[in-house]
Amino acid sequence: MNMQDDRKATGRHPIDEPISSSRRSFIQGAALGAASFMIVPRHVLGGPGHTPPSDLVNIAGIGVGGIGRANLAALSTQNLVALCDVDWRYVATRYGQIPEQIREMADRIQKSTSPEESSRLQAQIENLQRLEAKAKEAHRYTDFREMLEKQYDIDAVAIGTPDHTHAVIALAAMSLGKHVYLQKPLAWSVEECRRLAQRAAETKVVTQMGNQGHSSDDARLVNEYIAAGTIGEVTEVHVWTNRPLAYWPQGIPRPNQPLSSEQPLGWDMNGILQRMSASMDSYTVPSDLAWDLFLGPAMPVDYHPIYHPFNWRGWVDFGVGAIGDMGAHLIDHPYWALDLGYPTSVETQSTPYNRQSYPMATITYYEFPRKGSRRALPLTWYDGGLLPPKPEELGDAELDKGGGVLYIGTKGKLLHDTYGYNPRLLPQSLHERTRTPPQRYPRVGTSHEMNWIEAIRGNAHATSPFEYAAPLTEVMLLG
Repeated sequence: MNMQDDRKATGRHPIDEPISSSRRSFIQGAALGAASFMIVPRHVLGGPGHTPPSDLVNIAGIGVGGIGRANLAALSTQNLVALCDVDWRYVATRYGQIPEQIREMADRIQKSTSPEESSRLQAQIENLQRLEAKAKEAHRYTDFREMLEKQYDIDAVAIGTPDHTHAVIALAAMSLGKHVYLQKPLAWSVEECRRLAQRAAETKVVTQMGNQGHSSDDARLVNEYIAAGTIGEVTEVHVWTNRPLAYWPQGIPRPNQPLSSEQPLGWDMNGILQRMSASMDSYTVPSDLAWDLFLGPAMPVDYHPIYHPFNWRGWVDFGVGAIGDMGAHLIDHPYWALDLGYPTSVETQSTPYNRQSYPMATITYYEFPRKGSRRALPLTWYDGGLLPPKPEELGDAELDKGGGVLYIGTKGKLLHDTYGYNPRLLPQSLHERTRTPPQRYPRVGTSHEMNWIEAIRGNAHATSPFEYAAPLTEVMLLG
């Protein structure tokens, strides 16, 4: 089944259709403002190779309590000038956890016997310390439109909001000439992906999707194994994740729906789900949550804690399910290494799907066409705890149930973890006798977030710009 048609039935506002007249006037003003000036990087004004100590990027965070906090910590060497979130109580809770998290990491350093682990933990501590200090000084907003309208010193925005608001926020920021770091998945729909890529090309701002494994050395090693023909010609690919299992609910009914009075309910699955829905109480919107701004371009839905925080990912109104959450960390690598492009066919089988909440588990079969010297090949996606057949070369070992990618070739197999980490060849004898392939892909040498900063400064290329991330996300959303 293809869920794109089902999403159309939700009645969601089109990307450029306003929630209110104030949004229309704001977006129009943003677009006109973007046309009236051009941002020139400071390093250009200073001459070739000139990057003064003061050449820091002014960052605004939008959606800063969840993954947005992690992104801002990684960007904490820059100027954090503004924070925007629709739920400041949740943000206060998350930032209030920083001191204890720092203490826990310090304890781990004391116990660690790995210099590499100690160095990584120390860097995380320093990032959190900087973030904690700078967040206290940053201007605070609840509405991103007000922030973009009033605060003129913003160079770039890091967006960590729910999927359904990605496009409207990023489009507004790019129209004002702001560079954009946007969490994965890039957007909620195929149409939004294409508009984001188009706007990025038009404005020439530096963009990056938050699939951090794309900047890792291991991801490049995966590509190099494939390019060197180490496992021969790839004939099929299997990709899996355990999401949403134990992370967020899916396959459940909308809360607080009245029971049908037409006929007695049975104790079959439908009857149980109806009882489950009716048993969920109504809730008043918390005073510190701007629920209308959380909804953004989605159609009105009554507030319920089953949606926010975090659980929004499993609801069609707000998220794109497991494949949207983890596809960017998993499908990304075969899509990149094999230059897959768009599929010729997509078929999904799933547990029951009520068109409100995504199924508990799915298997999606992609068929990709022949391209250059690469043959046409199938890619199969599994989620919700489903797994591909275990390769016999693993022996007594098991596939990582959390997630991974398995490439099957004519001369061997390649297995790696989520984010492209820990690539290894199968059988073990192939791994042991194979030399590390020649480096064909330059190493990034910094975090995914700081790669974006270096690209803004003109010192690097963003590794996952919208021109790449948009078609990748489209492939994910077709599942």
